[in-house]
Amino acid sequence: MNTNRRKFLSAIGATSIVGTMAAQQANAQSQPTSSSPTTPVNPNRELAGKVAIVTGARANLGRGFAEVLAKNGANVVVHYHREKTRNQAEETARLVQAQGGRAVLSQGDLGEAETVKRMFDTAFKNFGRLDILVNNAGAIVKKPIAEVTAEDIERMININTRGTFLCMREAARRISDNGRIINIGTSLLAGMAPNYSAYAGTKATMEEVTRMGARELGDRGITVNTISPGPIDTPFFQSQETPESTKFASNLSVAGRLGQIADIVPLVEFLALPGSQWITGQTIWINGGYLTR
Repeated sequence: MNTNRRKFLSAIGATSIVGTMAAQQANAQSQPTSSSPTTPVNPNRELAGKVAIVTGARANLGRGFAEVLAKNGANVVVHYHREKTRNQAEETARLVQAQGGRAVLSQGDLGEAETVKRMFDTAFKNFGRLDILVNNAGAIVKKPIAEVTAEDIERMININTRGTFLCMREAARRISDNGRIINIGTSLLAGMAPNYSAYAGTKATMEEVTRMGARELGDRGITVNTISPGPIDTPFFQSQETPESTKFASNLSVAGRLGQIADIVPLVEFLALPGSQWITGQTIWINGGYLTR
């Protein structure tokens, strides 16, 4: 290895930490915890120099999305909701770093406009821009309509409806031209399933905001799409299910199984890349044949 290349790799691999913000708030806070990649960023990666926010990225699908964007060269703001899950968010940040990206953490309730603003501020403070928003954060409850409490519906509205809209509003104001907004919905937007009215109902607005956002932002080259997965084998899904209902959901797929995180990640990856420019305003079903529309 020649001397110049050795110096370049050494410089890129240097570690820097951006300290946690001193101000702690009861319901929302952003905590930049940034480190440079353990491996050099390949300038030939299609997202090199780009910056992404992934909400609900402490684990499950969100972690997979953060990793794949970093693999393609992006730096990532890793959002998580509760301070008690910070260790999981830090693991996501570590995995982003292992893929060659930089990561910062942002914590708080996305149903609060100030939390959303701080999350976007974190992207600009640490990376100077924003190019990709993956609206992944969500909440779920499975109950008959008659048993849904006021607290249940408010919790669903807070993140599934209000949080999604607030993130899209902030993105409309601040995302770079030719950016990407990718909303993570559910196949229940088209399917009928008992006991999921509160979850599916509060997710349903996502389709309309996606369509209107795609029209409004399209002249800037920004695409807006919704991905609607079927049942995915994660703690998020399993927390509401029994062995019997899980088996039933598995058999709805032509493959006779639940989806895996690895089944969904490639679609987010594609929509984030420049080659997806002609796809916007769409709801894309990815559910192993569970349903089509």
